[in-house]
Amino acid sequence: MNPVMVEYFRRKLLRWRGELLQESTETLQSLQDGGMQEPDIADRASLETDRSLELRTRDRERKLVAKIDAALGRIVDGSFGYCEETGEPIGIHRLDARPIATLSLDAQERHERLERTHRDD
Repeated sequence: MNPVMVEYFRRKLLRWRGELLQESTETLQSLQDGGMQEPDIADRASLETDRSLELRTRDRERKLVAKIDAALGRIVDGSFGYCEETGEPIGIHRLDARPIATLSLDAQERHERLERTHRDD
C-alpha cells in the first residue's frame, strides 16, 4: 500500500474516531441535563428504555474507538492492511468499507464458518 493510501485510511479513521467521541460527549451531556422526572409512569419507562438503549449503543461505540485506535497503531507500525492470520494484503475495498479489519475476506469467512460450526455443537 502506497503512502497516499495509508494517509487516506489514517484520516478516515481519525475522522470516524472524532465523530464517535463527539456523539459520546453529546450523550453524556444529554444524560447530565436529562434529570427531569416524568409524572407519568409510562413516560418514565419509555425514557428509561431510551436511555438504556443509548448507553448500550455508546458502549458498543467505545469498543469501536478501541479498535480504531488499534488500527491507527497498525498504521504507525506498518502492519495496517495485512491479514493478521495469513500476512496477505487485505483488499482495498474491504478496508474502505471496514478500515478496522484485521483479517482478509477469505480469513474472515473461514473464521465465521469455524465459529458457526462450534456454536452449533
